[in-house]
Amino acid sequence: MSATDEPAAEPGARFAAPALPDGPAADRLRVAQVPVPDSLITALEIDLGTDAVRVDERSRAEAGRDWWPLTFAWALQGAVPTHAGVVVRPDDAAGVATVLRLASEARVPVTPAAGRSGVCGGAIPVAGGIALDLTGLDRILDVDDISLRLHVEAGVYGDTLEADLRTRGYTLGHWPQSIAISTVGGWLACRSAGQYSTRYGKIEDMVRALTVVHADGSVAHVGGAGPRTATGPDLTQLFVGSEGALGVITDAVLAVHPAPAYGRFAAYGLPTFAAGLDVIRRVLRRGATPAVVRLLDPLEAIRHDYPGAVLIVLDEGDPVVVDAMMTVVDDVASGAGAQRLGDEIVQSWLGHRNDVSALEAAVRAGWVVDTVELAGTWTVLPDLYHRVVRALEMLPGSIAASAHCSHAYIDGGCLYFTFAYESPANLDAKDRVWRAAFAAVMRAAMDTGSAISHHHGVGINRSAYLPEALGAGAYADLVAIKHALDPNGILNPGALGLPSPFLPDGWSWA
Repeated sequence: MSATDEPAAEPGARFAAPALPDGPAADRLRVAQVPVPDSLITALEIDLGTDAVRVDERSRAEAGRDWWPLTFAWALQGAVPTHAGVVVRPDDAAGVATVLRLASEARVPVTPAAGRSGVCGGAIPVAGGIALDLTGLDRILDVDDISLRLHVEAGVYGDTLEADLRTRGYTLGHWPQSIAISTVGGWLACRSAGQYSTRYGKIEDMVRALTVVHADGSVAHVGGAGPRTATGPDLTQLFVGSEGALGVITDAVLAVHPAPAYGRFAAYGLPTFAAGLDVIRRVLRRGATPAVVRLLDPLEAIRHDYPGAVLIVLDEGDPVVVDAMMTVVDDVASGAGAQRLGDEIVQSWLGHRNDVSALEAAVRAGWVVDTVELAGTWTVLPDLYHRVVRALEMLPGSIAASAHCSHAYIDGGCLYFTFAYESPANLDAKDRVWRAAFAAVMRAAMDTGSAISHHHGVGINRSAYLPEALGAGAYADLVAIKHALDPNGILNPGALGLPSPFLPDGWSWA
């Protein structure tokens, strides 16, 4: 079924974080909220229709949170980070332009969001104002079966898109764990990565063109002329990863692939995590790029009853190519003394790779739990792994600190860390534990010259670290671009750590 054949979902219909208790929700962040004038709400209702505008408390509270795991504990206590002043859900790009034009004229902030599956607070309307729900832009516009290009609106959910493509004989190849609750626009806004990225690339590798609505409601079409160009800087990439702070993406042209007709997989055991990293490095160095190259450290490998690190490899596509890839993998792994393990390990991962139910269960048990993904070169990855795990384990109340290598490239990879701590039921205490753990991870990343985010984005929970991570000169460039594109600062205050007239003192904890 095409996205165009499905009825429009209720705002947030797929949002699966812990439900808020009945009754009004409290605000957890200490931020002065920007009021939304009645005249602006009336103008939005006139231009978009009353069904597109919501001012009830529950809608505003739900729009005030995303999948930031720390806030799950808040939700169980009837609190959200903050409330939106109004929730607006246009159903086309013209409607988005109207919202931004009216908001710019009224000097009211706008926070774009769709599935709200981000885990960094990037969809939270920190300063209140308008929560711009983009799930109404839910159409698959075209698939070019000659040039293998897909034209799709920003609010289409990932599983809906992939199901539609498969009926046509194609795949995007983008499989984030959040695929059923995340959208195309969210992927682009946060530079998302799918689990099969070694074969298909991250979302920034797939995008060919974008339509972007600027803060004043004007529209720009960037990219699209060819698969590669030399027509000045790549403006498409300027907006990929901008987290709604530079403009609102309303549709995109993405490269697709023929649906795979063949696949193979294997699992290997290695004595240490460092040994596994070296095998991956050598596989990529040989030119092999199997879709999944995933290395579990000994703690995460416990579930597979192996006393060391476990490497999971999977590839799909043309049989000749896949067989060649897996031959290289087996040759490198065997040469490193890896032990071939049972196929049930890969089958288990395939069956549970999108299951996130354990997160809520851990939060309900009173733990402080989160994940953090960092990216570094092969030169620093072993040291980065040990630094982060050691720093997390040294904090009081540590239950677990583990990692896996989730994505790999010719020059490095992504390490995806999970931490869990015991903590009192008091929310202030939970916040302090989380902040200490997150600070330790960020410090280790920057001390090793690694990237502080690989695919989760920045949001607000990494915003304080971005100026140092980018460096003074690059951060100043980003601030200048923000001012040029959004001179009134209405777009997603707090995102990317950028200065905002609505957050003169930044944001702070309750």
